[in-house]
Amino acid sequence: QVQLVESGGGFVQAGGSLRLSCVVSGSTFNAMGWYRQAPGKQRELVAAITRGGGTNYADSVKDRFIISRDNARNTVYLQMSSLKPEDTSVYFCSASRGIAVKSYVPDYWGQGTQVTVSS
Repeated sequence: QVQLVESGGGFVQAGGSLRLSCVVSGSTFNAMGWYRQAPGKQRELVAAITRGGGTNYADSVKDRFIISRDNARNTVYLQMSSLKPEDTSVYFCSASRGIAVKSYVPDYWGQGTQVTVSS
């Protein structure tokens, strides 16, 4: 059974930083990613990464967020810096059996972790 468990969300002031982690069990995946969903909005891709380190970022987070992974620990991270109030969302870890990050399509989801950025 595949499980994705996120941690690291919380409350931070604008300009601050947070690091999200997602531990995957039950399988390994070439591509993994982070999505977010704010109230009343569609879920959107934040960043994705391949096993080899290829990445794709949403324009809104480029130069502020960094996605990384530790293949030995089957864990993916999202380092978020220079956070803005508009980054406030529930952040979801995801995993894909596909191989691309430019056309990333998740097959599995975590339960989500709340990130709140105050102005």
